[in-house]
Amino acid sequence: MGKVVGFELSSQDPQKAIEFYSSVFGWEIAEPQWDYWAVATTSDDTGINGGIGKGPNDHPHGTRIQIEVDSIDDAMEKAVNNGALIVRDKMEFDSFYLAYLVDPVGLGFGLIQKRNED
Repeated sequence: MGKVVGFELSSQDPQKAIEFYSSVFGWEIAEPQWDYWAVATTSDDTGINGGIGKGPNDHPHGTRIQIEVDSIDDAMEKAVNNGALIVRDKMEFDSFYLAYLVDPVGLGFGLIQKRNED
């Protein structure tokens, strides 16, 4: 079962979003990496953390959930076979894989798979 493990707020003005969410909700915002600011919404494990990023021109703003899956390749195939479109193909990071899709009704979401630690 895919579990929601995070969120992303995309904006063409991420600094304005950072100022808003940290001022209004007290979220802790980390230093940026690749135009992406990690966000801590809680100091324990009761909430969902995420990030604020500068959205690309073809996907400039919005909110996406990130769904953790066992196999990103299998999940992408199932999603496409059920009407989803791939926005950003599988990307490789140090400890995870990530892809962005849009479901059949136009809602964006991310798929994330932890990398095996060999």
